[in-house]
Amino acid sequence: MKRTKNIFLMSLIGALAVLNYSCSSETQSKDVEDKDSTAAIPVEMASAQRGTISAYYSTTATLEAEEEAMVVAKVRGVVQQLNVEEGDFIEKGDIMARLEDEQLEIEATRAKATMDRLYNDYQRNKELFERKLISAEQYENSKFEYESQKAEYELTKLKLEYTQIKAPISGVVSQRMVKVGNMVNTDQEAFKITDFDPLLAVLHVPEHEMNKLRKNQTSVIQVDAIKGETFTGKVLRISPVVNPETGTFKVTIAIKDESGKLKPGMFGRVRIVYDTRENALMIPKEAVMNEDGASSVYVLNDKLVFRRAIETGYVNGSNIEVLTGLQDGDSVVTIGQSSLQDSALVQIVSY
Repeated sequence: MKRTKNIFLMSLIGALAVLNYSCSSETQSKDVEDKDSTAAIPVEMASAQRGTISAYYSTTATLEAEEEAMVVAKVRGVVQQLNVEEGDFIEKGDIMARLEDEQLEIEATRAKATMDRLYNDYQRNKELFERKLISAEQYENSKFEYESQKAEYELTKLKLEYTQIKAPISGVVSQRMVKVGNMVNTDQEAFKITDFDPLLAVLHVPEHEMNKLRKNQTSVIQVDAIKGETFTGKVLRISPVVNPETGTFKVTIAIKDESGKLKPGMFGRVRIVYDTRENALMIPKEAVMNEDGASSVYVLNDKLVFRRAIETGYVNGSNIEVLTGLQDGDSVVTIGQSSLQDSALVQIVSY
């Protein structure tokens, strides 16, 4: 009986020990949960500030030259001299190459001699006709022969002048297709001249953007071939009609590049500034959360953050305009929003 009582007491003590351990574990777990629930969440923040923000229409385009001319030989001949090379800048009227001209010089000399002889005959017949010593037919024939030979002489002189291949426009020699000693024929291509000032970016813009774009609006151009540099331009002209097949209208941008780095054929990204707002309230765009078409941010109040709905406007680079919902100096969470809930305690890592 005494043994049975001891066994019962030992069992009771063991049960109490297990119950005490279980309660202790639950208490510790609850303490950990309470501690975790009140732990500050690390975030990065930024302040709402005033500044200038612009609205852009963005697209891509391949640069091309405003003026480009293919220079051809106007007479047949052998290339005797080259005065320019690819990459050289030339003015309108500069002599780019010379063709052999000995034969044409001889023909011009002969034509002039014949013209002079016929001119003397014409003057003599004119005097005789005035004195009524020859018929009107003889006088008219001498006059016709002289004028015909004069035209022949002028044509020969023109051909002689054409042995000098001249630049029809100012620009850069972008291509040379002949060499010294080559025989070139009439209308054969010899050079290509490209005028780099200005360069053009031709855009085909959707028709719903037509009301935003105007002539002389500023544009910003970046090309893939020149990293980190930005070039400016202006809207040169806007087509007044919409292509019914594509639903687009043509916009031409003129780009000034005094550095000479831009070249026709380069692929560029073009942004046209169609509106600018001064003194706009802006925050970093990574602070904005978008759900179901609504925008919101987490705003700091003491050490807690609260979710607040906002209305946004223009986006410019890394900033976004806030139309309603924030005031100057409000601090918003830029990194760490995914871990937050309304009224969460935060630890500011970076400001």
